[in-house]
Amino acid sequence: MAVALALLAACAFALGSVLQQKGTLEAPAGEDDPRFLVQILRRPVWLLGGGMLAAGWVLQAAALARGPLEVVQSLCALSLVIALPLGARITNQRITPRVWRGAEAMVAGIVLFVIASGTQVSHSLPSASEWWSAAVASLIGIGILGTFGRLSHGSTRALLLGSAAGVAFAFQAAVTKVFVPLVSQGLSAILSSWTPYALLASALIGFVVQQSALKTGVLASAMASSSAVTLFASVALGSALFDEDFSKGGAWALGTVVGLGLALVGIVLLSAAQAPPLQVAAADAPPASHMEVGRADP
Repeated sequence: MAVALALLAACAFALGSVLQQKGTLEAPAGEDDPRFLVQILRRPVWLLGGGMLAAGWVLQAAALARGPLEVVQSLCALSLVIALPLGARITNQRITPRVWRGAEAMVAGIVLFVIASGTQVSHSLPSASEWWSAAVASLIGIGILGTFGRLSHGSTRALLLGSAAGVAFAFQAAVTKVFVPLVSQGLSAILSSWTPYALLASALIGFVVQQSALKTGVLASAMASSSAVTLFASVALGSALFDEDFSKGGAWALGTVVGLGLALVGIVLLSAAQAPPLQVAAADAPPASHMEVGRADP
């Protein structure tokens, strides 16, 4: 059941991300203008994408309640492969042979990882100090990746900002595992817990950096880095917080390493993706004021 729910979540995440990217690209403000974060809230296509992402989060939460963090996040990472043909259709993404090879490598790596890991659900509860350590480490990672991303351009910018979003989403997924059991205990139990506030904070941070990554127009790099870092960070958080470990051991452990390495190769290939033609044309075009000055009436 956890596998089926995670796959449905991946489909929802894929469609939601593509629709939201369409909304960010339609926003008048540029990449470095934070006003686009407000403008997208008035775009119906962006709001529809947000609804799909919310549905994906519900499906992901249900999957996390039934399966290990690493396995669920691995399957959710397949959203990238699902998003590529959708991006080609909706936002005119350039799907080159290199991009497809990267997507295939990523899928193969994730499948190998899921088969070889054999992780089991852990019922251990992290201590407060462990949560604080995870939160601080996540914030540092987001800060470093986000800062360098803001100083970069094009595919590199999408890659770094997407990675920052991936760290935020991994932490959000870890908190979700603790939050879900509280739902059955009623509203008072939810409001008295720290988890909904941590979810809100991580969701807000992830929202800002993910939308900034999508605003670059390079869907493959933005989603590839976000998916990969979410997966790798989830593996680290699952081990550190919930004592989730590889139960098969032996030669299977090598399979998990190879699977993660193959997924990383796919991410490297996908990181070279380019913005769609309309984005390139817009970036190369001179400002409107310059065009008006240079125009002469006969």
